[in-house]
Amino acid sequence: MVGVASAVVAVGTATGMISALDDGRDTDEARPAVTRSLLLEPGPAVPTSSPSTTSASPTPSPSPSSAKPSPKPSKSKPKEPTAGAGSARLYRYPESQVLDWVRTHRDDPRRSVIESRIADRPAAVWFADFTPSNITARVRAVTSGGSAQGSVPIVVPYAIPQRDCGGASEGGATDLGAYDAWIDKFAAGLGSGEVIVILEPDAIAQSDCLSAGERADRFASLARAGRVLKAANPKARVYYDAGHSDWNSAAKQASLLRQAGAASAAGSDGVFSNVSNFNRTGAEIAYVRQILGTLGGSAGLGAVIDTSRNGNGAPAAGEWCDPAGRKLGQAPTLRTGQARIDAYLWVKLPGESDGCRGEPGKFTPDYAYDLAR
Repeated sequence: MVGVASAVVAVGTATGMISALDDGRDTDEARPAVTRSLLLEPGPAVPTSSPSTTSASPTPSPSPSSAKPSPKPSKSKPKEPTAGAGSARLYRYPESQVLDWVRTHRDDPRRSVIESRIADRPAAVWFADFTPSNITARVRAVTSGGSAQGSVPIVVPYAIPQRDCGGASEGGATDLGAYDAWIDKFAAGLGSGEVIVILEPDAIAQSDCLSAGERADRFASLARAGRVLKAANPKARVYYDAGHSDWNSAAKQASLLRQAGAASAAGSDGVFSNVSNFNRTGAEIAYVRQILGTLGGSAGLGAVIDTSRNGNGAPAAGEWCDPAGRKLGQAPTLRTGQARIDAYLWVKLPGESDGCRGEPGKFTPDYAYDLAR
């Protein structure tokens, strides 16, 4: 089986990550959305918070990853990072499901741990709903907030048609023409400051469900999206979907990424991996370096890795739905100390359920506490 990043689609905020979802109004306002994933190893679940209102939008859940075993560590395997203080330059959006919970549960004995180890960390903001009328303002609400603080926001456009191949995170634009127009409006909200764009989790790694023609059309649209985003804001750093180390081989994934424009400096800064999954950071570092070495393109291309729930590595037997024994991974930071690894990020929000400990995409305090303590 393949390893998908988004496994649960919900509506609202994100666990450490935030999602901007439309609230049904026609005005150009900001608001979060939810997502989820299918692979046997966790993938993304739709994000949660939004710019002007806090809603319950989840981040994508784990993706069922391929059944092949994780690679055995080599003697040269990078030292596994430990959780700690992250870079102050990454932006923590002030609306999310976990922040809502912290604000309304001041006397809960779990609050201090959840607040200090999850809620206070910067995380991604997901835009998982297809609402062209207000997407520009919702993106701008996030990017302007980051610029005002001199910090770097992380945004996740998640609206490609057939984004989850008929899985739990179904949704998105009606067709690629509509998606292209939505991306144009998304790009208009990026502003002029630094921003990290995690472009469409699962859209490349999980493309086998499409026909050859549909896949080519999707990849052309993704290549266009990268160019549009970077043209709108030259300081935007755009990363493409590399799946994770237990999914496609590095050679196969590099080939798919090349077809989707990820090797072109005009629209890409590199790749992202492990979104909503649990694979150890060292394994992901080795994997993305293999991909970058095969991908070609600019030597400046790098990678970002989702470390939100990989502190204990992947669970046994391919468990992906809120598996027990998982822990928070490396805190989000732009200072990795690793060549070609641009950042460790929390793209999936820790504490947002995959659907077993709680409702898919919703913040679940027991789950969050178990990850954080």
